[in-house]
Amino acid sequence: MALHGGALRLNLLFNSRSLYKLTSLAGVRPLSEHASAKPATFKPSDTTADHLIYTQEHFALKESLRKLIDQEINPYVDKWEAERTFPAHKIFKILGNAGFLGVSKPVEFGGLGLDFSYSVAVAEELGNIRCGGIPMAIGVQSDMATPALARFGSDQLKKEFLLPSILGDKVACLGVSEVGAGSDVSSIMTKAVRKGDEYVINGGKMWTTNGTQADWMCLLANTSDGPPHKNKSLICLPMNLPGVHIARKIDKMGMWSSDTAEVFFDDVHVPCKNVIGQEGLGFTYQMLQFQEERLWAVANVLTTMDSIIQETIGYTRQRKIFKQPVLYHQTVHFRLAELQTEVELLRSLLYRATAMYIKGNDVTKLASMAKLKAGRLARELSDSCLQFWGGMGYTSDVLVSRFYRDSRLISIGAGADEVMLGIICKYMDTLPKK
Repeated sequence: MALHGGALRLNLLFNSRSLYKLTSLAGVRPLSEHASAKPATFKPSDTTADHLIYTQEHFALKESLRKLIDQEINPYVDKWEAERTFPAHKIFKILGNAGFLGVSKPVEFGGLGLDFSYSVAVAEELGNIRCGGIPMAIGVQSDMATPALARFGSDQLKKEFLLPSILGDKVACLGVSEVGAGSDVSSIMTKAVRKGDEYVINGGKMWTTNGTQADWMCLLANTSDGPPHKNKSLICLPMNLPGVHIARKIDKMGMWSSDTAEVFFDDVHVPCKNVIGQEGLGFTYQMLQFQEERLWAVANVLTTMDSIIQETIGYTRQRKIFKQPVLYHQTVHFRLAELQTEVELLRSLLYRATAMYIKGNDVTKLASMAKLKAGRLARELSDSCLQFWGGMGYTSDVLVSRFYRDSRLISIGAGADEVMLGIICKYMDTLPKK
């Protein structure tokens, strides 16, 4: 880990980029006027001295981000959920000014140059946002659309797309999934045909987070007729080019505050220099990018699961049934103990995978295991806790019902559970031979 260097870079950030200052919160309506919805005070038992991967600098970063969330985001979440969108450019600029959109990105392009454990710390803290859509949108910007660009892109591309994304001046989206190719990335049909020094792009992308507000897309397209794993390239595509059409904003079961678009490309001309790294290696780059994306998603949901358990404890302690608090029934407090145990096991897996990743190891198997477990545990936990809230849990007034809707995506997005199982089986050498 970048310990000494990390401390120096964080001190530079605090001193030169005006990390975050508190202002007034008067007059803000809480999430629920009918039930207790105060942010949970639960924190893992680890301290700076004995944490597996975090140092004092990690905790300083998390504390600053928590202040920003409490001031600039959480007071408005209900409004943005109702409007089915949030002001991405405004929020990303605040986050960019504070340094949170590029903690593990190169210093020369606006980042902090820290290792990926700092990105995990940020993802954990973003889990304190009281919805799933906004953290997901931020994660797309910081750890899904930009890792390949930061690692393999030319300096020119980094200046044009990475730097403004880290500073919050541009909003990014990731164009991988299509109507007929979600988790099966190799089956995408979008084509980029080379003509002179340009590509002409035709096709479309589906379920594109940030799609209606994005300034550019990290696009995966077929650039040749070769084998599916060797014919794809990642391309930086400005969203204001002629031929780029936002077909519709998709209405979703959850993640309401995050805008999700279906995008079509009709003879879109993009310079060949906009290819990230080498032509034909886009599939490989995307698979590498998935490691960070999946670990980020796990870190983000862990904090929310902690909050759900603690808020459920608080509610069931005050809510009585048959003349005693709901919490006092053995089936309730035993179940909550089981769920907290599962959360802690997942947290340990995340930290182990992160520690190995920052040492240069391939953690595809562990990241896939963690992603699989996170999706399934989020479904199990949200369902169990919602049940203990009774009728209140079936309303939109409490966090648990929102999490119930939002967290269902974890088992689908960034590779469905079944894809994770296939990857794990591949590493276990148990897949049937073709």
